[in-house]
Formats: sequence, structure tokens, C-alpha cells
Amino acid sequence: MITLLKRLFNVNNMLKPQQRLGEIPSTSSMYLSTYRIAWPSALEAVLISLIGSVDTIMVSSLGPGAIAAVGITNQPKYIVMSVIFSLNLGVTAIVARRKGEKDIMGANRCLKQSIMLSSMLTVAASALGYIFADPLIILAGAGRDIITDASVYFRIIMIGNVFYCIGLTITAAQRGSGNTRISMVTNLTANLVNICFDYLLIGGRFGFPALGVAGAAIATAIGNIVSLIIAVFSVTRRGGFLSLLEYGEWRFDLKTLKNLASLGSSALVEQVFMRIGFFSYAAIVAGLGTIAFATHQICMNVINVSFAFGDGLSIAASSLVGQSLGAKRPDIAILYGKVTQRIAFCVSAVLFVVFMLGRHGIVSLFTDDNQIIALGAVILIVIACTSPFQTSNVVVSGCLRGAGDAKYVALVSFISIGVIRPVVTWLLCFPLGLGLLGAWFSLMFDQVTRLTLNYLRFSRGKWTKIKI
Repeated sequence: MITLLKRLFNVNNMLKPQQRLGEIPSTSSMYLSTYRIAWPSALEAVLISLIGSVDTIMVSSLGPGAIAAVGITNQPKYIVMSVIFSLNLGVTAIVARRKGEKDIMGANRCLKQSIMLSSMLTVAASALGYIFADPLIILAGAGRDIITDASVYFRIIMIGNVFYCIGLTITAAQRGSGNTRISMVTNLTANLVNICFDYLLIGGRFGFPALGVAGAAIATAIGNIVSLIIAVFSVTRRGGFLSLLEYGEWRFDLKTLKNLASLGSSALVEQVFMRIGFFSYAAIVAGLGTIAFATHQICMNVINVSFAFGDGLSIAASSLVGQSLGAKRPDIAILYGKVTQRIAFCVSAVLFVVFMLGRHGIVSLFTDDNQIIALGAVILIVIACTSPFQTSNVVVSGCLRGAGDAKYVALVSFISIGVIRPVVTWLLCFPLGLGLLGAWFSLMFDQVTRLTLNYLRFSRGKWTKIKI
């Protein structure tokens, strides 16, 4: 068994002889390089996920209706932010490639132009979200009992969103350069600020007013402002690879814009269809009632921990793959992809055990409602089985995006999330009568489908030949 594991994790067994273009790093150095970039991203994502869970726990003191009101805003919020997410995927890929090419001027041109684009796009998108808050919340499936709270929460979030999105663009560039610690510090600090103000504003403590759901939104907005301040500070120091004070002017460059548009447009298609699919999925689940949706929201917080580990590894994979391709070493790019996949497998195995054994205790952290705890514990069995597929898919997708193969990932997301998941969810929830359990079976089927299609693409290696 030990011999088999050694063979599985040894980088010398991950490449065919004809794929090697030169000397490859040792197994220990490959895993160490991955670890150095991955751990800040993974820790950041996991802590943010856990902090988000604490946020939900604090809101849960107001009752299941408050959990549902906050949860129902997630997909409308992400639809508004989809254009920024797509831009940032392009930013990370381009900066990583320029880092590998040692093109510091090109990387900083990308940074400055992406900040200008992000500022314009996020103001426009957030304004539309604020204006059309009520229709978006209703379209998301909100019941009459939660529409008012949900709309108030969403409008405040849209104001803070302007600061949040610009900061995200800066940290996306930092990730591409391999500086994942900045992103970790930025988001962790902002979320700790969020928790502090949650404590003060939701229930009203130390003389602060008790604002309930609105207080949770204000706390998030304050955290967003803090995140932007830290992100800007990270690129205002002279001598770094990325610096707003050096390396070029604040003006648009056609070549850089074309690269951002090429990668960003594919990512935008992916994000739009992903968000429409998630939106439809959440709306179907909301139709099951407030208790079912509150349970669903709690379980989404739990599965986000699994996603967070995968997302951290995905960021490392995207950066290392992009830098390796920029250095004209596609063989090492393939190795980094396979190394991160193996790490993801180990992480998901641990999560499987934790979710299976601790399911009742995990759900009871969020609520004392026996009905929600019983239903949530059953859903966590599905989450435990889904975790290995989800984590692996996030990592493989990150490898493809880091190489610039965003169009394929977008197509897979459109087919699986935009079409398959909503249809299967509706069939399982209503005609087959599985209720909330059917929605989570559908999610697992979606993850298996995407992993299969993305891994086939990765294994064929065409992504190593893409120019950006």
C-alpha cells in the first residue's frame, strides 16, 4: 500500500518520457512550491467560509426567516458580480503568464487597466442591482414573509459591493504573480471586521442599535471598505513586481484590453450561465418552503468549506500553470496540475470522514430547530459523497483557466450548471417527490459531470498550446 502511494505521488511517474522537455524538479520541490502558494489561498478560502458560517449563525438568532432572507440574496448578488469575476479570471491568467515571461511592464499594464475597468463595471452593475433589488429577490423565489428583509439586505450589500469588487481585482492580479498571502490578509482582516460589526449591529450591543438583518449587511459593507484599503496598500509600495507607483501610465492599451476581453468574455459566459443555473437552482429550492430553504442555506455553508479548500488549490494551480507556460515549460505545467489534483484528493478524503461522522453536530452549530437538524444531517451525507468530486473539479478547472482555456470551461459550466442541474433538480424535487434531498442529489450529479468533462480536457493536453 505504501509503495503504491509513493508511486502515485512521485512526480517522475506523472509524465510520459516524450512529454519531458528538460530536467524536472524533484518530487519534494514540486509539492513544496505548490504548498507555498496554495496554503495562503486555501487558508484564506477556508477561514472566509468559516467566518461566513459564523455570519449565518449570528443571523440565525433572528429565526429561520432571517437565514432564508440573507441566503436568498446570494445568487442575485453573484449575478451582479459575474462580470467582475470574469474579468478577474483573465487578470490572474495574464499576470501569471507575464510573470513567467519576466515581463514586469506587461503585468503592471494589465493591473492598471483592470482596475480602471473594474471600477467602471462594478459601479454600473451595483447601481443596477440596487435599483432592481425587489424584482431580483422575487425572481430568486423569495416568499412574502422574507421579501422586505431580503431587499433591505441586498441594497446595502450592493453599496459595499463597489469597494469589494475593486479590491478583488487587485488581489486577482496578486494571485497571478504568486503573492497569495496578500489576498489572504486582505480577506481575513475584512471578514474579522465583518464579524465584529455583526456582533454589534445585529442584536445591538455596547450602545449600537439593534438593526437585525440590515445590521448584518452594514457589517459586510464596512468589511468591504477595509478589504479595498488593504488591497490598494499592497500595490503602492515601490520595488514589488506589481506597483501602481511604477511601471507605466494610467491609460488603456489595445493589446492588453484584447487579451482581457478574450479571456474575460469566455469567463463571463461561464459566470453568467453558472449564476443563472445557481439562481434557478436556488429558486426551485426556495419553492420547497422556508424550513427547507433555511436547511439548504446551512448546508451550503458547510459545502462551501469543501469548495474553499479546492478553491485555494485552484488558485495555486492557475498561477503555477500560467507561470510554467510563460517560461515555455508545458511539461512542468502538467506536473503542477497533477500535483494539485493529488493534494485535492487527500483533502477531500479527510472532509468525507469529518462530514460523515460529525453531521449532526455540524448542523446543530447553526440552529436548535430539531426539524432542520434532522434534515440537514441527511443532506450532509450527500455532501460528504460530493466533496471529492467538487474539490477535484475546482482544481482541474483552475489548471485550464490558468492556461487560458476558459472557453472550454465556460462551455462545460453552461451545459452542466445552466441546463442539467436545474432540470434534474426540478425533476427530483417535485415529480419524483424527493424534496430537498433531490436538490442535493442533483448538485452531486452536476459535480461528477463537470469533473469528467474537465478532466478529459486536461488529460489530452491541448491547453498547453494556448497563446495569451
